[in-house]
Amino acid sequence: MDILVVVDMQNDFIDGALGTKEAVAIVPKVVEKIKGFKGRILYTRDTHSEKYLDTQEGRNLPVPHCIKGTKGWELHPEIEAEREEMPIDKRTFGSDALGPLLRAQDQDLKAKGETGIESITFVGLCTDICVISNAMIVKAFLPEVPVIVDAACCAGVTKESHENALKAMQMCQIKVLEA
Repeated sequence: MDILVVVDMQNDFIDGALGTKEAVAIVPKVVEKIKGFKGRILYTRDTHSEKYLDTQEGRNLPVPHCIKGTKGWELHPEIEAEREEMPIDKRTFGSDALGPLLRAQDQDLKAKGETGIESITFVGLCTDICVISNAMIVKAFLPEVPVIVDAACCAGVTKESHENALKAMQMCQIKVLEA
């Protein structure tokens, strides 16, 4: 089984509080990737409370975003239209649920005599924060499963930080599909 993880394709990261033109530009590519993907598709959703500015992240990035229940917290409408599973809400950059969830699925498949997870591909936002965090977490939980990042379906805070994150992931044996 192949897995696609769509990371934080939320309004606030696309055209909201922390949006960029690069994030807007990847939306059609991510939608196309989702539509053509044969396997399980998971979605993560950055989720903060009204007290975001009181958190360590909020003190370091004092821009309220992805506040639960707001339009900015919601997945982009074109992404939401394709979603079949409930998103995995995460309170920080990396999901503490994603690694254990995928390892359990891999073990369950193997226990049934099936092939385990064959690959895990990441797309979404931001390459240099949440994509790299989640890809590294998953690589730690499933070191023998190929972890892939589709660079054409990701965008970083800046072009430079996007490229730096891709290089860092490659150093950790995460395959990067170049744009």
